Amino acid sequence: MKNCPPEFGADAVALYQSRPETTIRQVAADLGINPETLRNWVPSPDCGPGPHACCN
Repeated sequence: MKNCPPEFGADAVALYQSRPETTIRQVAADLGINPETLRNWVPSPDCGPGPHACCN
């Protein structure tokens, strides 16, 4: 497993959120990462802003 800088994860999530017509799988493929990695980075709809245990 390769380590990605935090900025990459934040940018990946922003890209996914800016493209509501696409799926996590499509965005992950565009970025060359595993879809589950991106899914883990995307905050749950149950989480509010800021770090929370449910988002980890």
